[in-house]
Amino acid sequence: MGYDAKFRVWRGDADGGDLQDYTVLANDGEVVLDIIHRLQATQTPDLAVRWNCKAGKCGSCSAEVNGRPKLLCMTRMSTFTEDEVITVTPMRTFPVIRDLVTDVSFNYAKAREIQSFTPPEGLKAGEYRMKQVDVARSQEFRKCIECFLCQDTCHVVRDHEENKQNFAGPRFLMRVAELDMHPLDVAERRDSAQSEHGLGLCNITKCCTDVCPEHIKITDNALIPMKERVVDRHYDPLVWLGNKLFRR
Repeated sequence: MGYDAKFRVWRGDADGGDLQDYTVLANDGEVVLDIIHRLQATQTPDLAVRWNCKAGKCGSCSAEVNGRPKLLCMTRMSTFTEDEVITVTPMRTFPVIRDLVTDVSFNYAKAREIQSFTPPEGLKAGEYRMKQVDVARSQEFRKCIECFLCQDTCHVVRDHEENKQNFAGPRFLMRVAELDMHPLDVAERRDSAQSEHGLGLCNITKCCTDVCPEHIKITDNALIPMKERVVDRHYDPLVWLGNKLFRR
């Protein structure tokens, strides 16, 4: 059985915009993206929204619903009351292109800054051998669909534009941590995590974990262990002494 849902949707572009109110039919079993599509079909054909799979696997329809970063296709209408006003806005951390579509090129730039998987010299593709325990350690991080909700909610970049140059954000620090855990990767990840990707700016509030639609424990399983390994490298007195002796 359907009802008239009250929506408040941000409309505008890079030059500015505002929230506009709409009343639109909502049916049982629908998600917020269904309502946005119905708005396009019946009232606002010029409403811009990015989407693709509608199955929570492509990460395209990222936005903010009632101020919380979410996938529109995974946010069920049944989680709201019928008299509730549902506010849909673009991700706040990234520049608006138009309506609910933002420019997320920042994330692709950060991805390019990370050195790719680097196997030992002379080891050819097809000769890689890993134990299952090593595969399991990083398998969780491979579930990332790059919706960039963790990047959007991270206050280090959300509230401090000046940090964007020196901070990769949780998604890409997780990638660095994943590669550092790989037993066949020989690149120096710990120094670069701190000096190039801004690991020290992360204060582990776990807001990135809270919004991850794949339920990846970004903070507990990637960022905190990476921080611990960096601390061991730079501040553990035994490691420091070993490095001094090794240099001699």
